[in-house]
Amino acid sequence: METVTLTGLLNKAATDFPNRRALSVSGKFDLTHAQLQRLIDHAASLLVTSGILPGDVVALTFPNTVELVIMFLAVIRCRATAAPLNPAYTAEEFEFYLSDSESKLLLIPAEGIKAAEAAASKLNIPLVSATLKDERSKITLSSNPDSNLDSIHQLVNDPADVALFLHTSGTTSRPKGVPLTQLNLGTSVLNIKSIYELTESDSTVIVLPLFHVHGLLAGLLSSLVSGAVVTLPTAGRFSASTFWTDMIKYNATWYTAVPTIHQIILDRHERKPEKEYPKLRFIRSCSASLAPSILKRLEVAFGAPVLEAYAMTEASHLMATNPLPSSGPHKAGSVGKPVGQEMAILNEQGEVQLSNSNGEVCIRGLNVTKGYKNNPEANKSAFQFGWFHTGDIGYLDSDGYLHLVGRIKELINRGGEKISPIEVDAVLLGQPDVAQAVAFGVPDEKYGEEINCAVIPREGVSLEEVDVTEYCKKNLASFKVPKKVFITDFLPKTATGKIQRRIVAEHFLAQVSAAKVPKFGA
Repeated sequence: METVTLTGLLNKAATDFPNRRALSVSGKFDLTHAQLQRLIDHAASLLVTSGILPGDVVALTFPNTVELVIMFLAVIRCRATAAPLNPAYTAEEFEFYLSDSESKLLLIPAEGIKAAEAAASKLNIPLVSATLKDERSKITLSSNPDSNLDSIHQLVNDPADVALFLHTSGTTSRPKGVPLTQLNLGTSVLNIKSIYELTESDSTVIVLPLFHVHGLLAGLLSSLVSGAVVTLPTAGRFSASTFWTDMIKYNATWYTAVPTIHQIILDRHERKPEKEYPKLRFIRSCSASLAPSILKRLEVAFGAPVLEAYAMTEASHLMATNPLPSSGPHKAGSVGKPVGQEMAILNEQGEVQLSNSNGEVCIRGLNVTKGYKNNPEANKSAFQFGWFHTGDIGYLDSDGYLHLVGRIKELINRGGEKISPIEVDAVLLGQPDVAQAVAFGVPDEKYGEEINCAVIPREGVSLEEVDVTEYCKKNLASFKVPKKVFITDFLPKTATGKIQRRIVAEHFLAQVSAAKVPKFGA
């Protein structure tokens, strides 16, 4: 098992299924597994002749396009590390992530992304655009390097190569860098392939951004290593109006999404149902808690089992999932059984808890990162007693199904987007008229959680909610901007003077309505 590499698995799929369709761009063109592999090798050779060396970090920021898929896999193929970034980031956010990852190159689409370009320019990081005209072409880079395929054929990918570098938001510090190796990724996609019984007969449409492990590992890479088909929407992002058209056209057998997307799909179905729906083997939900009522509505509407799963970046995505009907029942309100790794519920002393007893969810396995980058303090707390600690509280029932009942971390989980309130605090406190500020999560029917904040203006200053919101819009990605701003002269504190977000949230929500504490998921 220790010899597994993601690159090797992709090569095997291209060898086993050379003429089967691998990647489609809806309404534009199709690529077979063999074609895709040739495009990846060619693009990798361009990176090598551009000076990219094994271990170098190459950042990429694209919509969900064919260029992103090819360049991402090309970076990995030449033994470099791919660091995909959200195109919606502000220049300041790009600057942090590019700097923290120590990126040597930034790849962008031909049309450009201004905020990314500004950050790269400030950090003096070379910027290169990538374009693929059609299925008969090869990737071209704006830097116009030469191609030397011999350089790639001589490169052998190693299981220990760091292939992917992502950030996960910290609750008490800046976002933490998570390096994932070829072995981590290869192990994870094999786990996903196995539990969902993915084969060359399967097909899916990508609805989630490929800069997250959910869409990247579960949707894209697990399909490709299975010899299956992946379709990218024409617009490079999810659209409810074209989703079922693509699913039908490309004979989709399943899809994976966050609860927010499932709700959008359901709402459209109820307002404007399709004449027919594809016969799906299953629907998968992950990255946030799925309400049992939504699960039931999905199953009734689309005639397929809905399998809720539990995952995180540090585990190269999948940790637990409800099984396919042929392998056992799926339980609403549970995130299923552990997959491909050990899982235990531990108390604070590191002792394994019995069934139905609460504790911290902990894991260990070949899919788990060996540690955060340059963060010994985080590593010390995360890797205690020989286990990786997720920060989530839960229990395993007598059937071995995991139930999440809360979490230690204070991350705000907005529709699967894990947002650090510390990061939002820092921006709020940068507003010249703000004296004190605290961001917190509140229950939200659509997103599971939404961001609110409370601010105390500087003395003698007249501050309005719109002033804070507009400032945040300029300094934060849109999904991190607080939906509601409470202007106040008081923030509740503990007896020692500390601000606890939960207490602050309860205080201000009580002014609006009797809020129900949300159930936090994965």
